[in-house]
Amino acid sequence: MFSSVAHLARANPFHAPHLQLLHDGLAGPDSTPKGAPGAPRRSRRLAAAAVEEDSCEFGSMKYYALCGLGGVLSCGLTHTVDPQKYKGIFNGFSVTLKEDGVRGLAKGWAPTFIGYSMQGLCKFGFYEVFKVFYSNILGEENTYLWRTSLYLAASASAEFFADIALAPMEAAKVRIQTQPGYANTLREAVPKMHKEEGLNAFYKGVAPLWMRQIPYTMMKFACFERTVEALYKFVVPKPRSECTKAEQLVVTFVAGYIAGVFCAIVSHPADSVVSVLNKEKGSSAMQVLQRLGFKGVWKGLFARIIMIGTLTALQWFIYDSVKVYFRLPRPPPPEMPESLKKKLGLTQ
Repeated sequence: MFSSVAHLARANPFHAPHLQLLHDGLAGPDSTPKGAPGAPRRSRRLAAAAVEEDSCEFGSMKYYALCGLGGVLSCGLTHTVDPQKYKGIFNGFSVTLKEDGVRGLAKGWAPTFIGYSMQGLCKFGFYEVFKVFYSNILGEENTYLWRTSLYLAASASAEFFADIALAPMEAAKVRIQTQPGYANTLREAVPKMHKEEGLNAFYKGVAPLWMRQIPYTMMKFACFERTVEALYKFVVPKPRSECTKAEQLVVTFVAGYIAGVFCAIVSHPADSVVSVLNKEKGSSAMQVLQRLGFKGVWKGLFARIIMIGTLTALQWFIYDSVKVYFRLPRPPPPEMPESLKKKLGLTQ
């Protein structure tokens, strides 16, 4: 599948050079304005230079691998705390210091880093894969018309596998961080959990994780993509191609924060259930949901909005920074294909 995706990626409407040339009116000799031969040639040289600066081709195996690395750093270096126990960011620090001292601030770091690194690898890496894969199924015109649905489908597909990778470490992390005296390290927690409940201890939370993370990730990616598109269209006073890398990263951070607010709202009820479920033996998701009730599942939402908004913004910022550092292709927001413009009578 990967080789076919890489082969078809060149025709993908997310492929930056093709779309950017169309946008700038440089698709062919007929688009060159008469009486101004110098400017188009200069623009062509600038466009060619921009393409040559990329370290790999869009949709190549190297591109996907480095996107996966960006996901590892993006998610592995950032994580959330339990909103059922910690009512806010500063409260979380005070409670942790009171219960476990300074060492408590690093408690559960191993399963957190490993689990969320694996999740990030699958989440961002597979998102890029599925986005190109589904786009080539839809075709160029339908990809543009149904781009929001494409973002939703690609992110949901990626998160399905990401949660399978995350579930064991998430279960161990919650046990370590929320059950005082149960275990202090990952090496202590894993054998104990396996002895008590077998493999079910590590994967009993995967279905609730899907409930929480798939809607979260669908919102995270779709809202981010469309927010970036809207910011460049309505807010940023110049085209993306004229923005510096730093300016583009600022747009990434802002769009990430906006997406994070919606992510927090969508995922909060299921997150509340997962937090309780991993702390209790023998409980089912439905039992926990019935016990918490409508009010209980929304407890701590404001603190979660602040944390998830910041977290999501940082994740997108780190991910995009990795792309900048490794000089990966960073396609601009998708534009209407010329063939569709002709069908709609927008061009002659």
